[in-house]
Amino acid sequence: MLGTIFFKMRKKESTDYANEQSLFQLCERNSAISMISGRWKGQIVYYIFQGNDRFHLLQQKLPNISETVLARQLKELEGHAILVKKEIPNTVPTGIKYILTNKGIDLVPILDSLCKWGKLYADGKKILIP
Repeated sequence: MLGTIFFKMRKKESTDYANEQSLFQLCERNSAISMISGRWKGQIVYYIFQGNDRFHLLQQKLPNISETVLARQLKELEGHAILVKKEIPNTVPTGIKYILTNKGIDLVPILDSLCKWGKLYADGKKILIP
C-alpha cells in the first residue's frame, strides 16, 4: 500500500523508480526488504509485539528516536499494512494504540532470525571463507 503511495509520489520517469520497479519484479525479497528498511522499523515492530502499543511507550523504549521519525516510521509501517492504528475508546484526548496485523505478526520471527544472523556476523566478527 505505502509502496504504491511512494511510487506515485516519485516521478515515474525517474531512474530510481525504474530501478525499484525492476528489482521488485525480479524478486519479492526486494519488496519485502523495502517494506522493513529503516533504522527503527524492526525495533518498532518488536516493541509493539511485546505490548508497547502507544506512541509514548515506543518513545520510552527508543529514547534516541525523534518524534518526527517515530511518527514517519509508524506511518510507513501502517501504509505497508504491518500495523494498524486504533482509537482507544473513552479517552480524552482520543488515545491511539498500534496493533500488528497478521502480516506484522508473521514478520516477528523473521526479525528474530535477522537478529541472530546479525549477532553472528556483525561488523568485526570473523568470517570464514570456504
